Amino acid sequence: MAKGKTSTVFFCQSCGYESPKWMGQCPGCREWNTFVEETVEKKSAAKAHERRAAGGPVCLSSIETKDEERVTTQMQELDRVLGGGIVPGSLVLVGGDPGIGKSTLLLQVCQKLADDGHEVLYISGEESLKQIKLRAERIGQFSDKLRLFCETNLELIGDTIRSSKPEVVIIDSIQTMYNEDVSSAPGSVSQVRESTSVLMQLAKGLGISIFIVGHVTKEGTVAGPRVLEHMVDTVLYFEGDRHASYRILRAVKNRFGSTNEIGVFEMRETGLTEVENPSQFMLNGRPEEASGSIVACSMEGTRPILLEIQALVARSQLAMPRRTAAGMDYNRVSLLLAVLEKRLNLHLSGSDVYVNIAGGIRINEPAIDLGVVLAIVSSSRDRAIDEKVLAFGEVGLSGEVRAVSQAAQRVQEAKKLGFTTVILPEVCREQIGEVKGVRLIGVRSVGDAVQAIS
Repeated sequence: MAKGKTSTVFFCQSCGYESPKWMGQCPGCREWNTFVEETVEKKSAAKAHERRAAGGPVCLSSIETKDEERVTTQMQELDRVLGGGIVPGSLVLVGGDPGIGKSTLLLQVCQKLADDGHEVLYISGEESLKQIKLRAERIGQFSDKLRLFCETNLELIGDTIRSSKPEVVIIDSIQTMYNEDVSSAPGSVSQVRESTSVLMQLAKGLGISIFIVGHVTKEGTVAGPRVLEHMVDTVLYFEGDRHASYRILRAVKNRFGSTNEIGVFEMRETGLTEVENPSQFMLNGRPEEASGSIVACSMEGTRPILLEIQALVARSQLAMPRRTAAGMDYNRVSLLLAVLEKRLNLHLSGSDVYVNIAGGIRINEPAIDLGVVLAIVSSSRDRAIDEKVLAFGEVGLSGEVRAVSQAAQRVQEAKKLGFTTVILPEVCREQIGEVKGVRLIGVRSVGDAVQAIS
């Protein structure tokens, strides 16, 4: 390479901030010790001044719009998260922990699409053809519409996509791809950014839907520059405990649909199976007549999910009692404990308190506050709550129980699974009215809720 054509710059591994010199703290994301040195090629002056012809400004009223024609994946859980199916020309990023099932999920998507007559190209930079074949045999039979290609050179991949013109392309994974125009190693900030840019141009220019698999860091975010998530149309996270059977697919960004929906899957020997009734799945194995256990209801998009909240209050031998929260925000649990201490005179300063959402699912919705409070009170008094009782509602700092959205859907889900009593905010009870077969107990404060289970 000619002298003067390359230069050394520093990139932030967290957000992609570029700097001519190394810095301890990134000015963009304020993270420490994230800068890495990389060699980049300088653009020639002629190339730098090239401009593509483009039309002038247009009026908003003159733009014609139409509904996007979506391609269904034949997997209702995935279609729900995507917003109704795959949009042609979209670029979707799928992230998740190693071994969680990202490749298995996308291979099953390829199977469904190929059986439906769509041309699919699966490009792998991590596995050989024989390894993919062994995994595919566990899933089932595949149509000849699916073609496999093992390559990491992005130029060859681009030529293959242009010549074969498939409808859907899977890239597994973006960290293994490299662009010859970038001198840094595969997986670096520059390579990931430039490779995604090339794939985005292919997707938009040819109208091909491309799924990109991305590795995640120990913090749980997609590895590489933060700009990677800004470039793609949709970002999906595949979550769950590797040692548990369930998996949750969640959208954190979606230009073609809602980001509130989730998809629930169960990992089996033959691949991933859709869970049509997550509430029943989450409540399997619930103990009977055990103190510190109650069922609450959370809304994930348009889907109500019932889950068991467990609490354990035990006398502490430590100067500073332990506080542990699994499945929900630790600070939220500390706030609810302070409300119980202040408003109910429930002395917990000398006790260890453990709160857990059974099944390993993580919920951040405030509607489960009332369930957490009642579970803690039940464990503290060692008095079991009737197993047919369900509770939901947000708890404020004054001990009041505040209204939550979509209360009617939550009550109907409880009725469907056989719950006969629902403790909910008084405002929500007045809005719903009477529900046949379910006793609704409206409460205004945590004190009223505790009396309801006494």
